Amino acid sequence: MLWEKAAISISCCVLFAQSIGLAQAQAPQPDFAVRIFTNSPGSNMPYRLFIPKDYDEAVSYPIIMYLHGGGGAGADNIKQISGGNTNGTHVWITPENQTKHANFVVAPQLLGSNLWHEPDSLRLSHYAQLAVELLEALQQEFSIDPGRVYLTGQSRGGLGAWDIAGKRPDLFAAAVPLCGGGNPSAARSLRDLPIWAFHGARDTTIPAERSREMVAALRQLGGSVKYTEYPDVGHAVWQKAYLEPELINWLFSQRRK
Repeated sequence: MLWEKAAISISCCVLFAQSIGLAQAQAPQPDFAVRIFTNSPGSNMPYRLFIPKDYDEAVSYPIIMYLHGGGGAGADNIKQISGGNTNGTHVWITPENQTKHANFVVAPQLLGSNLWHEPDSLRLSHYAQLAVELLEALQQEFSIDPGRVYLTGQSRGGLGAWDIAGKRPDLFAAAVPLCGGGNPSAARSLRDLPIWAFHGARDTTIPAERSREMVAALRQLGGSVKYTEYPDVGHAVWQKAYLEPELINWLFSQRRK
């Protein structure tokens, strides 16, 4: 949709400049391995991977895929885990949370103005397909529990989380889309997927109505959906959402049927 692309492009530079307290935009990220994924046709995608400390191949671990917002796009393999994308990638790897729920975190990176979502197609976008293939490759490389694969994203990544989860609900145990939205007509495929969506009521980049529509469609179908809307928050809902006290335990309690 043209308005989505325009709004995201206009706001991405502003959003990237915002710091949310966990790290500076260009600070080193020693906890996240620098990697590049190449699929069989030869398409490349930079990504960062957090591997649990004391990783044991005899243990089956959950994994979180984080889809960055517009400010994370590029080819530097750093912006998608820093600046405005810090909370979404780092909240899961704090010592406290790793002690309770040791998990992997993978953060792929879009190039330029590309999108995670393709709302007018039944197929995944090119980069969403790469992200799915990356997940499959990591499951071959590491001991990852296929029943505990989680998807989250914000802004451009929030739109992507709704889209990818709707087209491939078989892959995920739960999804946490922030300041995103989707096509309510696709809600039926999401009916059985636990979702906790977040939005700011004052969001002028991607209006909160986009999340409200999805949540209403899911509730009408009896879907398992939670929705938190902050009345005094604009687009940068990730500053609060990823720090919600109940989010960690809620997410890791979800298992794919």
